[in-house]
Amino acid sequence: MQGTVRSFDEATRSGTVFLDDGSVLEFGTAAFDAGPLRLLRTGQRVNLGMSGGRVAYVTLSTFPVPGEFQNT
Repeated sequence: MQGTVRSFDEATRSGTVFLDDGSVLEFGTAAFDAGPLRLLRTGQRVNLGMSGGRVAYVTLSTFPVPGEFQNT
């Protein structure tokens, strides 16, 4: 799943993304820390890995999402 960064808080390492349909999803510190990133900026395209209906992994759209976070 892909989205566009809506907000990112460097202190908490959490934020929100707009999905392509315009809906907003939140991601927490654990989802950000699971990926390889150090920072996100508003407007960046990201790939999202899901687990249990929640965002569990965040990375740039040019990076793959690990298999355990795909289609769940």
